[in-house]
Amino acid sequence: MKISKRDALTWFEFFSVLPEDEELMIRQQEIAYATFAQIEAVVNHRNAVLMSEISDLRTLESRTLFVGDERKFPPGCQSCLLGTGLSAVRKTNKCNIVCKFCYNYGELDDQPPVGEGMWEIGVTKFYEKDIDLLLSIQEKPTGISYVYLEPFMEIEKYYPVIRKFQDAGIHQHLYTNGTLATPENLKALGAAGLDEIRFNLGATNGSNKVIENIGIAKEYIKNVGIETPMTPEFYQMFLEKKQEILKTGLDFINCAELHLNANNIHNYDGENMYISRHGYISPIWSRELTLKLMKIAVLESWDVVVHDCSNDTKFARGLNLGSKSGMPFGGSNYACEFAKIPYGVFLPILNDENFKFLYEEELPEGYKPGEMMF
Repeated sequence: MKISKRDALTWFEFFSVLPEDEELMIRQQEIAYATFAQIEAVVNHRNAVLMSEISDLRTLESRTLFVGDERKFPPGCQSCLLGTGLSAVRKTNKCNIVCKFCYNYGELDDQPPVGEGMWEIGVTKFYEKDIDLLLSIQEKPTGISYVYLEPFMEIEKYYPVIRKFQDAGIHQHLYTNGTLATPENLKALGAAGLDEIRFNLGATNGSNKVIENIGIAKEYIKNVGIETPMTPEFYQMFLEKKQEILKTGLDFINCAELHLNANNIHNYDGENMYISRHGYISPIWSRELTLKLMKIAVLESWDVVVHDCSNDTKFARGLNLGSKSGMPFGGSNYACEFAKIPYGVFLPILNDENFKFLYEEELPEGYKPGEMMF
């Protein structure tokens, strides 16, 4: 069903005002899915045009796209897409800043603690001493990542745990906004055996202090990079400060396609959205900006990897982890992050006169407003 944009708008205006507990009828679901397919087809076409303009575009075994020296492709991402990572290790339930793209936006003060002296690994609580038992019983993952929320708020607690996983030969990477990093704690992390650190440079809109810390981190930690949701603000800031950023000697830039949940989606009201495979909902400009940055990186011969960590990449990640965790054929953890699809967020793109469907046809009999009786 190649629904027209006009008909899609009419139906989505109706869907957006339905009570939250009212489900769509089967034919209405078909209309919703046909609309999503029409929007996604345009997005994919526009992205394909941008990709065609990037020379030397590479893939990691067809699971993601990048440009640059493949020797600098982040090992943590290789573990995630090819190995048995990404295993999250959680400790810190607080953050020292607020970002509009944060998945916990508006709930940062309500995040439950992991527990005094405890760590959360695979939804199980461990004391530090239990990690030896864990490593002796279960198969070791290829990689783990320290997340949730800002590890540097109590970074000294991480050193002994990092040493344990280092001794076990497991690749470890850590996420940070970088504001609390110092030469001392970065050196300590390197000495403990941290393999990789990722700075969310967009969290501070390109703070000069954080850029400096990226350079310091490179002195002590082997793999150093940026991982930030791609937004217009980050894209503009990066181009303005690219010389200072590239001079740090960082290895990679992971440009994450921004996907939204119920906490942060209202910070992007009015933006043109699409839904990828009925899963992640994203502004259409996010991946477009990543591809534009990749093109610049190639034209200017940046000595870094720029990685397109897109919704397609997240889909591949889910399939890989599903295969490694014993899920049935086709099993994956890739899914929509909303209990009910927020149809209203697609009204801006359906109202946008400059966003045109590739091909349209009339609705079949029984699918037009006023005809649907069951």
